[in-house]
Amino acid sequence: MARPAARVSAASPALLSIGQVLARLTPEFPDLSSSKLRFLEERGLVAPSRTASGYRKFSPADVERLRTVLAMQRDHYLPLKVIKKYLADLDAGLEPPMPGSGQAGPSMLPAGRRFQRDELLREAEADAELLQEAVSASLIAPADVYGEEALTVLRALGELGRNGIEPRHLRGFRAAAEREIGLIETALVPIARRGAVSSKAQTAELAREIADQLDVVRASIIRAALARIRP
Repeated sequence: MARPAARVSAASPALLSIGQVLARLTPEFPDLSSSKLRFLEERGLVAPSRTASGYRKFSPADVERLRTVLAMQRDHYLPLKVIKKYLADLDAGLEPPMPGSGQAGPSMLPAGRRFQRDELLREAEADAELLQEAVSASLIAPADVYGEEALTVLRALGELGRNGIEPRHLRGFRAAAEREIGLIETALVPIARRGAVSSKAQTAELAREIADQLDVVRASIIRAALARIRP
C-alpha cells in the first residue's frame, strides 16, 4: 500500500517536482501528463511528499514506482487495481508473481519490444502473405515498426491458419470490437463531462476496466458454446 504523504522542505535534495518527473518519464511514456500523475496518486499507486505550501515532491523511489506502474499498464494492459495489489504485496515484503506472467519475483518490467517487419515475421515464424492478410482484415494495423501486440496476434493467426481459419474469416472481429468500443464510449460520457483535472486519466482507466469485464463476458459465452459441442 502506498505510504501516507509526508511534509518536506521545498529545498529537500533529490526530490522532484511534477514537471521534473514528467521530463524524466515522458520520453519512455509519451502519453504521461500531470493529470495522470495526480490520478495515480488519487488511486493510491504513489504517495509523493508535500512541501509546506502543498507542492508535490517525488523521490527517486517514487519515480521508479511510477515507471513500474506505467510499464505494467502499457506492456501488459493491466488495470490499476491489479497493479495496486501487486505493489502492496511487494511493500509487505512478499514475492508475488508478476500479474499475468506466472513468474515469481519483484523484478522490474522491461520496456515493450519493437520489431521491424522482417524481425516480426521471423519472431512469429510467419510469412509476409499472412501479415498482409492480417492487415487487410484490420487485425493488425499497418506500421513501419510493430510492437509485441502485433507479434502475439500474428503468432495466433499462424496457429489458427494450421486449423483452416484464415484472417479473412475473422473480419467480423473488427466489427464486434467497434461495437464494444461504442459501449465503452457511452459509459465514459459521465466522467468526461465532469471536467476534473484527473478526468482524462480516470476515463482511460475506466475504459480499461470495462474492456476487461467485456473480455470476461465474451470468454464465458465462448466457453458455454464450446460445452455444447459434441465430438
